[in-house]
Amino acid sequence: MLKVGELALAANLTVRTLHHYDSIGLLRPSARSDAGYRLYDRDDVARLHRIQALRAFGMGLSDIGLYLDSPEGSALAIVERQLAALDRQMREAEQMRKHLLRLRSELADGREPDLPTWLDSLERMSMYEKYFTQDELARLPMYHDEAIKTQWQGLVEEARELIRTQVAPDSEAAAAFGRRWLDAFGRGTGGDADLAARMNLMAEREKEAVGIPQAVMHYVMAIIGELKQAIWARYLAPEVIARMRRHYIARGQEWTILIGRVREQMRLDPEAVQPASLALGRQWMELFHDMIGTDPEAVAGFRRAIEEQPMLRKGAGIDDEALAWLRKGIQRTPTA
Repeated sequence: MLKVGELALAANLTVRTLHHYDSIGLLRPSARSDAGYRLYDRDDVARLHRIQALRAFGMGLSDIGLYLDSPEGSALAIVERQLAALDRQMREAEQMRKHLLRLRSELADGREPDLPTWLDSLERMSMYEKYFTQDELARLPMYHDEAIKTQWQGLVEEARELIRTQVAPDSEAAAAFGRRWLDAFGRGTGGDADLAARMNLMAEREKEAVGIPQAVMHYVMAIIGELKQAIWARYLAPEVIARMRRHYIARGQEWTILIGRVREQMRLDPEAVQPASLALGRQWMELFHDMIGTDPEAVAGFRRAIEEQPMLRKGAGIDDEALAWLRKGIQRTPTA
């Protein structure tokens, strides 16, 4: 039988994740040692395989428990779904191979491939693999779901039209668009905050290579900023809101990079004890105080808004697990 740490290491999960699965009744260990440690047997590991496979297909934890008890949730049915997904990936890889062979042939013959050929290569040579494993790509709908890809293209074109007709980012029409954009982003990342954080990081680093022109990205971010600022205004004084606006203009992009680094460090150091984790906690607090200030009333209002308004976290890539991890590191910091 495996202890929780051994299973977490073998499954590339955190111990916290397995504890959470236990607490919600999704994966309870079959036994405990005399010292009270969780112990997992073969059947437990087989169930974890099904859980992780269903997560890869984009299913939420609340639905997985019910699904596992249905015929579609049997080990055989899930392995068949995994094989179908793998077959699709192999077909895509074969298409890429054929494209590269044609490209090599043209270059070897001394011919210069035309612009559309190079553009096709760039599209196929997805930068996604720099940020996601193959398993993660399999549960990233905006990578493999053609309907969601089409939806994103439609949203980009809609944003272009809003820009062309000079619709202000703080208008009601823009706010409605911003809400649909955030909802689509949530579906495109499968509701997974970690995947969302890395998508944001990829968009920040790769710029237009992600397929969204910078003019569109800046306009959409302005809309989302106005959408969220309107919510913040219910909780924070006007001078704090003004401070937040100045902060986002000057340092807004730092949050995207920092959240991405936090998610990465969470995987490397689940208990937030390494110096790098503590440094991230200090950086988080410095950026937070630059945005909000240090007035206790403002800080309390900010935290209350975060707890009461789910919209404020949409698209950011931050969740309760990440915040809890940050708090652990911050509490261990001597100056905290």
